[in-house]
Amino acid sequence: MASFSFSICSSFLIILFLLGRVSANLSNEYFYSASCPKALNIIQREVRKAVAKEPRMGGSLLRLHFHDCFVNGCDASVLLDDTTNFIGEKNAAPNKDSVRGYDVIDKIKEELEKECPGVVSCADILAVAARDSVALFPFPTWRVELGRRDSRTASANNATTDLPSPISNLTGLISSFSRKGFTTQEMVVLSGAHTIGKARCLSFRDHIYNDTNINPFFATSLKRKCPRKAGDGDSKLAPLDVTTKNTFDNNYFRDLVNKKGVLHSDQQLFNNGPTDNLVRLYSRSPQLFLKDFSKAIVKMGRLSPLTGSAGEIRRKCSKRN
Repeated sequence: MASFSFSICSSFLIILFLLGRVSANLSNEYFYSASCPKALNIIQREVRKAVAKEPRMGGSLLRLHFHDCFVNGCDASVLLDDTTNFIGEKNAAPNKDSVRGYDVIDKIKEELEKECPGVVSCADILAVAARDSVALFPFPTWRVELGRRDSRTASANNATTDLPSPISNLTGLISSFSRKGFTTQEMVVLSGAHTIGKARCLSFRDHIYNDTNINPFFATSLKRKCPRKAGDGDSKLAPLDVTTKNTFDNNYFRDLVNKKGVLHSDQQLFNNGPTDNLVRLYSRSPQLFLKDFSKAIVKMGRLSPLTGSAGEIRRKCSKRN
């Protein structure tokens, strides 16, 4: 019995060690409580103003955080303009004319620099803004780990290769997320971020005209917004969740079950494949989706952060100091 108890205690300590190591480089939500006590309030205030002005911005800020973390880690590299030394991520194919919200982050940074110059990183702003924007839809909040620092470089090539495409098949999606340490289930639940936000015609044209795994009446409704000819209406928008576009809920998964995924990559999650049961599970279990999404988004925020003396705290998010 003593040996058995020792074994349990040893296993428990090992688990605690591993869990601690995952987030050992980041601190808790009180990271700025002494150095910039009003930081989180300032971020929240500016996010609320931006989303009130344009509800679509909520999904955009969440996506901006994702597109940052998936390329070289959560280091605000996505915000850097091109320099003579590197071609940045803003104009890489997955981001150009698609990723947005840079102006909101710039405004937040401007306000923070007035309050506490050189203290709050752009990478942490992205993480907190993503959380605060989702909370407005509404969504039970998650605790954002803080302490990231900002990269001095960016890579258009890495953005092109690392970010999943709206035309990705299921194998490609699983592979993209697996390379970042995510399970297939975490990939599916993070895809649920598409319960808010909109997509451009350019991103879903092939799906509605060429795919067969789409509700024909739904496809017809999207064709009214998105002509077949390339170039015509490329920037016209459609909500990614056609049922409750302004609520962060599990209806995205119900849409997939009904073959109403707007993007080819979305509908791949429910296409007679290995992720069908996960989609069904989340379509029936709103609370489970919210719980699992919160866990997965926190894990995403831990992707290769710069901490300690690495990187820098940018004074302006689009430029190195």
